[in-house]
Amino acid sequence: MAQAMQGSQVVSRVAAILRQVSLSPGGARTSELAAAVGLTRPTAHRLLRSLAAEGYVELDPTGTLWVLGPELFVMGTIAAARHDVSDLAAPAVQRLAALTGESAFLSVRRGDETVCLLREEGSFPVRSFVLYEGVRFPLGVASAGLAILSFLPTTELDSYLTRANGVTANWGETHSETAIRDRVAETRQRGFAVNPGLIVEGSWGIGAAVFDARERPVYALSLTGIEPRFTTDRLPALGRALLAEAHQLSRRLGASAP
Repeated sequence: MAQAMQGSQVVSRVAAILRQVSLSPGGARTSELAAAVGLTRPTAHRLLRSLAAEGYVELDPTGTLWVLGPELFVMGTIAAARHDVSDLAAPAVQRLAALTGESAFLSVRRGDETVCLLREEGSFPVRSFVLYEGVRFPLGVASAGLAILSFLPTTELDSYLTRANGVTANWGETHSETAIRDRVAETRQRGFAVNPGLIVEGSWGIGAAVFDARERPVYALSLTGIEPRFTTDRLPALGRALLAEAHQLSRRLGASAP
């Protein structure tokens, strides 16, 4: 049992390091990765060297920054055949950006987080850069994660909020359990989620859940922009456009399932 627990801990640490490297497209130092995942520098260095030996990470040309390695590209290409919905979703993301002028996105749920998969810039020259490919947020924080969380069964919602103590600690009282539950109720009533500048002041976002063939909220389409672009008068039209594309994408995902 002790050996099993130790092995599980190593796997968790390796996964945490790989996720953190993926959040640093330009590369990250060993000390930065160690601090981000809560490890000592020597422990992080040993794990990184082992991962490098297998091709999962490598050092950049300067020899100081860790980046993702070629083996992950190969594995990701294989996995994409089963899990990647980018080809199906890209037209919806492009249409939303063209129609609204805002930046449009596709995100996917991974455990208790969402990961941004696609981004399409809108025509409006002033943009929000909170969301980009590869960035992760806990469920209930960004509009995409709030949209997904809101349409989970109530038992799953309750279970998540019970174990998500760190959300309030990391994101403040605007992301307390009570505050998230209030926004979930609003999202269920409205149909789409609204993030009124809770991550970065003045940067708004709205999101709509996308359902897979089992009718589970696994993905989300979202729009982000500056606050003056998300006025009370304009918000309903943006929401309708988002929901229409989310509904069509959900239908296509259901139709494409084996």
